[in-house]
Amino acid sequence: MKNISYFCIVKRFKSILKIVFCCLPLVLGGKTTAAAQSAPWRLSPTDMTDAQLDSVRISLLTCSPHDEIYSLYGHTAIRLENPAYGVDAAINYGMFSFSKPFFVARFVFGLTDYEMGVVPFAYFCEEYRSYGSKVTQQVINLKNSQKRRIIQALEQNYQPENRVYRYNYFYDNCTTRARDMILQNLQDDSTHVIGKSHTEPLTYRDMVHACTQHHPWARFGNDMLLGLMADRLTTNEQQQFLPANLMGDFDEMLISDNRTYEAPLVLDKLTVVPEGQQFSEGGFPLSPTACALILLAVTLLVVAYEWLAADNVCWIFDAVLMVLSGLAGCLLFLMLFSQHPTVRLNLQMLVLNPLPLFFLWRAVKRARRGQRDPWWMLWGALIVLFFVGAFLQRYAEGMMILASCLLIRCVVNTVATRKSKA
Repeated sequence: MKNISYFCIVKRFKSILKIVFCCLPLVLGGKTTAAAQSAPWRLSPTDMTDAQLDSVRISLLTCSPHDEIYSLYGHTAIRLENPAYGVDAAINYGMFSFSKPFFVARFVFGLTDYEMGVVPFAYFCEEYRSYGSKVTQQVINLKNSQKRRIIQALEQNYQPENRVYRYNYFYDNCTTRARDMILQNLQDDSTHVIGKSHTEPLTYRDMVHACTQHHPWARFGNDMLLGLMADRLTTNEQQQFLPANLMGDFDEMLISDNRTYEAPLVLDKLTVVPEGQQFSEGGFPLSPTACALILLAVTLLVVAYEWLAADNVCWIFDAVLMVLSGLAGCLLFLMLFSQHPTVRLNLQMLVLNPLPLFFLWRAVKRARRGQRDPWWMLWGALIVLFFVGAFLQRYAEGMMILASCLLIRCVVNTVATRKSKA
C-alpha cells in the first residue's frame, strides 16, 4: 500500500481546498505520513486466554484541534494495548491513498473512500505533540469477552478486503467508525450501554461554526457549501460525529447488565499528550462581511455615476459580476450531484448559479445597444426568493449583502433608461 496518509484532509491538498472549497466542512484533522505503513497487520491474537486478556486495554483517543485549517475539528482513534504480545497501537479510520485518481472531485461528490489504518502509539503521540494538540485517553470498562469481540472485529476490519469504506463527513467518518467499533461489539443480549438522555438543540451548522469561530473564511466556505439540511436539529447520536462530543458522551455513558448493575463506560481518563504551543498562520485581513460591504460601496458608487452622468448602464461592471457569480455558481450547481445530503439542497444557489454565464453575451450585447434584457428580471426574482429562503436556511456571512448588490444591479438594468450607442 503506497502513499497512504492518515486522516481526513491532506496537507498536500490544503492550498487547493482553500481556493476551491474554502475548507470543506468536517474533514476532521490530521497530517500526511508514510509511517502508517510500518505497523504489522496482526494487531493481537484472537485466541488469547482470559489470563492474557486481563492485561489488554482498549481505549478511545481524542485529539484536540490544532490551528491548521485542515484540523479544526480534532481527531478520534482507538488505542489497543496488549503487553503480553508487545502491541501498543493507535487505530484510526482516516487513511486514504494519494494514488486514487480525482481525489478532490470524488470528495466533493461524496465518493471518497477512506481506510482503516494502524500506527504505533508512540508515533501517534509524537505527531500530535508536534502540533501542540492535547490527546486524551478514555480506558473502556470491558469484560474479557468484550475485549475479545472488539479485537476480533478490529482484526476482521483490518483485512485488506474490509479496510475501505465510503466516507461521509457527518454520518460516517473517522469518529463515528471508532465509536461503532467499540459500542457495537461491547453490547450483547445481556449488556447494554445507556447514554445521556438530554440533547442540546444544535444543528450541524451550529457545530461547524463552533469549530471555526476563529477562522471566518473557513466558516464562510463551509456555509457556502452546506445547504438546507444542515440547519435541521440533530440528535445526540448525530452530534457524535465531532470527536469532542463523542468524548463527552463517553464520560456520561453507563454499562447496564440486564438492568441490575450499572457501571461507568469509561474506567479511567488520562492525558497522554499535554496541550502544547500552537502557531497559527496569518489569514486574509478582511472578513467576508468587510469584503461584501466594499462590493456594496462600489455598487452604490457605480449607480451614483450612472445617475449623475445620465449615461448608459455600466455594462462592464455588470459583466464582471455575472462572470464571478456564474463561476461560483458552478461549484454550488455541482453539489446537486453530491452524495452528501447536507449540501444537495442549497438555497444560495438562487443567487449563485451558472445561469449568468449563459445569459452573459446577450445581456452585454443588449446593454451596449441601450436595450433591456429579460434576464435581469429573472435574476431579480431569484434573488427575492433567496431573501425569503433566509427563514429556512442560514446563509454564509456576507451573502445577504452580496445578494443586495446583485439585486440593485437587476433593478437598475430593468428600469433604467439607456442611451443607444449604435
